[in-house]
Amino acid sequence: MLGSMSPNGPNRPRIGIPWRTSEEDRASASAWPGKTRPYAEAVERAGGEPVELSLADSERLRALLPTLDGFVLPGSPADVEPREYGRSNTGKSVPADLPREQTDRAILDHAFAEKKPVLAICYGCQLLNVYLGGTLIQDLQSEIGTKVPHRRKDLTPEPLDDPRHPTQFEAGSRLAELAGAAEAVVNSSHHQSIEKPGRELKITGRSPDGIVESVEWTGDANWVTGVQWHPERMEGDPLAERLFSEFVGAARAAHKIPAGKP
Repeated sequence: MLGSMSPNGPNRPRIGIPWRTSEEDRASASAWPGKTRPYAEAVERAGGEPVELSLADSERLRALLPTLDGFVLPGSPADVEPREYGRSNTGKSVPADLPREQTDRAILDHAFAEKKPVLAICYGCQLLNVYLGGTLIQDLQSEIGTKVPHRRKDLTPEPLDDPRHPTQFEAGSRLAELAGAAEAVVNSSHHQSIEKPGRELKITGRSPDGIVESVEWTGDANWVTGVQWHPERMEGDPLAERLFSEFVGAARAAHKIPAGKP
């Protein structure tokens, strides 16, 4: 539970997390409600201090960014605007959440300029890819015809929990090292994915049907990783816990925060 660990302080890297959607940002009267909460809890378990980033206050965002040590870009029920990657909407992309896109882009501008780590998850991974000039598959079922279920709606009857599938990792990649193996089972909750990777993004993981499951930034030494699955919803899973721990550790190291008790 948030706040159940040691108090926030100088030894806990401050990790910015934007709201998932504009609607949730407007409607919430409390910190970390609903589906945003697992991201904050995962950051806190890993030794970081989660910091909410509003999608509606660009001035406050600009003031906060220099005070933060790393960023998690969470999932979203929205899709990235297809025009941002040179495509028209085929009818399968759900409406974009433009304040969320603008916020993520401002975060990425700052993170790349200041060498601050980024963990991009699901929608966040897709936005990272588009930000770097990559493209997306707008709908896996209609464009690829995959038989691997990537979201609950792909199954009949629809299950209560996310489907899971194996993911193969590239040898020597960050994800392979964190998994301690060439393969791991991950959850899945998406209908779009990376098509062409953005500049200096390396594909490091794929599902059995070839869908991109993870990417890593190779442009410099900054820690920037995107995953298509939802590690924040896999509490207790060794790969998920190591991924958040390494990310928070990278944020601490990048900004020379003394290690302390979590």
